[in-house]
Amino acid sequence: MPSPSNPPSPSRFSRPALPALPMPAFLAAMDAPQRHLTLALGVSLALHAVLLTVHFTPPDFIDKARERALDVILVNSKSKNRPDKAQAKAQANLDGGGNTEEDRRAKTPLPPSPNTREGRELLEAQRRVAELEAQQQQQMTRLKSERAVAANKAQNSQTATTEPVRSGADLASSALAIARIEGQISRQLDEYNQRPRKKFIGARVEEFRFAQYVEDWRQKIERIGNLNYPDAAKGRLYGSLVLTVVIKANGDLDRVEVSRSSGKVLLDDAARRIVQMAAPYAAFPEAIRRDTDVLEITRTWTFTNTDRLRSD
Repeated sequence: MPSPSNPPSPSRFSRPALPALPMPAFLAAMDAPQRHLTLALGVSLALHAVLLTVHFTPPDFIDKARERALDVILVNSKSKNRPDKAQAKAQANLDGGGNTEEDRRAKTPLPPSPNTREGRELLEAQRRVAELEAQQQQQMTRLKSERAVAANKAQNSQTATTEPVRSGADLASSALAIARIEGQISRQLDEYNQRPRKKFIGARVEEFRFAQYVEDWRQKIERIGNLNYPDAAKGRLYGSLVLTVVIKANGDLDRVEVSRSSGKVLLDDAARRIVQMAAPYAAFPEAIRRDTDVLEITRTWTFTNTDRLRSD
């Protein structure tokens, strides 16, 4: 054993002690628990600062999936045939629906009211036009037949000795009558051709150029109607009615009619007054003016129990 006066020689496995790092003065002045807490807070703040500098970006497939998103409309019916020109995507094929056969898009999935007459005005106008054209064709055919018969009779009267000969006054009277009928038919055709080109719009429209104009028109009437809601109806009367509004190409109001009454005279008169107060409306854009002179819009208007005017 080594003697106490001679210290043991260092082992080959021992390492020299590292020099102690100098400690800041404000830490040296603290006691041990406070100094440890301060060092822990400093290390935590440094780690949070490093984490805040890290930024994450979403993967590319999320943006691509968002770009491929589809707008799907839920319909409450379906048809066997696939529509030729679909307007939107849905869970089933639907080739038309509602109370009209025209290619229009419904605004609400709720079924139409059984008393609704929207869309019938267009069919009625087309039927009247077809009847007028057929009547004119019949008159022209009858006129030509009468002229041919009159010519044959005149020729036969000259060759046949047994038949009585018509006088010149009778022939002149027949010619004047034929000319008068022909002039009347020609005048009717001219008046028909000079009639303004009308477009009948129901609650649903088929082209964007008409849909955008009707939507702006609806918003204006709702805004004017809510600002001028009838005081006599507030909290007491509410109901729905169908209005037909005819607008000229320059935006002037031609006329407004109640196609289906709400059953309350106060509400019917208020609806007509609101439409008149909102006039004049915007002039037709060029896309509409090129083939339409008059717009006839038929919509359902509801005075709700919350004292608001709303279009269905």
